Amino acid sequence: MVVSPYSRRPAASQVGAHSGDPTAKLGAPAAVEDGSLYHSNRLPSKLLTEPSRFAPRNPETIMQFAYDAQIDAQGDAVERALNAGEVPQLDSGRPLLLCGIGTSLHACRVAAYWIAQLSGGRLRPSALEAHELALHGDMRPGDQIVVVSHRGTKQFPLRVLERAKAIGATTVMITGTGALDPGGDVVLRTCEDERASTHTVSYLTALMMLGRLVQRMLGQPADSFGRGLASIPDSIRSTLALSPPTGFQRRLINREPLLITGFGIDEMTASEAALKVKEGCYLWAEGMSEEFALHGTPAVFDSRAAAIVIRPGRDDGGRSDQLIKLLSELGLALITCGPGSSDLPFAEVDYLMRPFVAIIPFQRLVAELARVRGSNPDSTRGDVEPWASATSRVRL
Repeated sequence: MVVSPYSRRPAASQVGAHSGDPTAKLGAPAAVEDGSLYHSNRLPSKLLTEPSRFAPRNPETIMQFAYDAQIDAQGDAVERALNAGEVPQLDSGRPLLLCGIGTSLHACRVAAYWIAQLSGGRLRPSALEAHELALHGDMRPGDQIVVVSHRGTKQFPLRVLERAKAIGATTVMITGTGALDPGGDVVLRTCEDERASTHTVSYLTALMMLGRLVQRMLGQPADSFGRGLASIPDSIRSTLALSPPTGFQRRLINREPLLITGFGIDEMTASEAALKVKEGCYLWAEGMSEEFALHGTPAVFDSRAAAIVIRPGRDDGGRSDQLIKLLSELGLALITCGPGSSDLPFAEVDYLMRPFVAIIPFQRLVAELARVRGSNPDSTRGDVEPWASATSRVRL
């Protein structure tokens, strides 16, 4: 049996160096009451029966992340993005391609959904991964190409811009304020570069910029949508004012994989939430539509796994209830997310606005779960071996 060196318990002096200031350089471990730290994916089973280890008597021993501060800053940051300078008017009569990678691609998929819904299906833009679009995607001079990239430094989003410019397509770049020369005929700035590798505020500010583009492109049919955007900063603050999800760690700490499902626009939130769990908790998670979860996927459902079901914002034909019943019968740890009395609540908003608030309880759950697992959403294992060396050899 191979024993991982990352399951060791550092001395208490090492613990103190990682606690307190959320702006300090943060390491991978999280502190618990006796100073024990764990890096392995599965924690000792006795953690599940020792509640005191999850509730340190000294609050200063509770791990704080830069990631926590980023989550809390989202209301103000999104409001700044809402009130920033004018956005360009895209031409609804020309092809529109939205592209990004990871969290940025999830934002693009939300924007494509908005446009299709608000136009009554008349417009159906493409939301594409920047990798394939950069290497093989079909681009034409009349295309409008919107590239979303948090820091504006990843190779494939930049190559999309280079190709698009070479053929004479119109380009819009949505990126953070730290990108010095990101390219794009128009550059829309979202927020300062995040200190945590698990991105939160840059996702919601990118969504706001995309929403403003959608509203201006569609005009009068999107007036109600525009009013919804104006209400979002307060809805984010209302969601953040709800109690943090601190009662679910022991139900999830040793459960793997984690299934996250959503219907309609919530499917994109499920995918984004699964990525946050992987980045911040080092747990394998998968986001998908609730219908996909009912087809073939039940073959892998068992009591070792867990599931979070996002309650639908519109009629889903009763499928979420059927999925919840199935998951319960097969013994999975089950958590619900939605407005009102759900386990992971968020503020009630119009259906198309849900991506702004539905992701927040997942972001907060990642922080709470990281604290008891000993993972670090600030570094996503980029500061410990062998991940540090292996990932440094891959250019993103």
